[in-house]
Amino acid sequence: MTRRPLADPAAFIRAETHLLAPPLVPEIRLHLAAESLPIWQRTEEELGEIGLPPPFWAFAWAGGQALARYVLDHPETVRGRRVLDFAAGSGLVGIAAMKAGAAAVACADIDPFAHAAIALNAWENGAPVEVLAADVVGTDFGWEVILAGDIAYEHDLAARVFGWLEALSARGAAVWIGDPGRSYLPRERLEKIAEYGVPVSRELEDAEIKRTSVWRPRC
Repeated sequence: MTRRPLADPAAFIRAETHLLAPPLVPEIRLHLAAESLPIWQRTEEELGEIGLPPPFWAFAWAGGQALARYVLDHPETVRGRRVLDFAAGSGLVGIAAMKAGAAAVACADIDPFAHAAIALNAWENGAPVEVLAADVVGTDFGWEVILAGDIAYEHDLAARVFGWLEALSARGAAVWIGDPGRSYLPRERLEKIAEYGVPVSRELEDAEIKRTSVWRPRC
């Protein structure tokens, strides 16, 4: 089935979500879905395609919440620096970086709905960010800090992304990763910096509280 062009993704997001504060990051409000299945079904209907991946932009995932909390509590991580929020989804981590004093933030995601969600959420929180619609893996635009939440849930993607992140770290960028114990996180190549108990939905995860860590590459 051919995917339909998006009519008005911002209107869709406003209609299908609520402004909510993620439990671990109450300083920030996002357009979030109350339940996973209805928003998933509505996204497929909107695009005229069945079998789409979950609408990651509609939820505050545990890795992103932990990373946003860490950045807000340790603003020196991003203060005055050019930051990339990779696989940004809702834009939560990038918004947290702006609130913590980043000089500029780019939020990268390949989902067109995410582009609209990031813009809406950034405006709601008074945190202007740039939205990058391209696949940025393998590129380097001189970012000084890279923030990546929940990126180790699929084998091939994780391998591709972590090689790129390690290359950025090796040339001097600060790389921070939020992860709630996903299967393909290369823990042996990372150093754990912090850990949080993140309240999450049973619809999305296997527990109501996910032990979620912030990591950085060892290199």
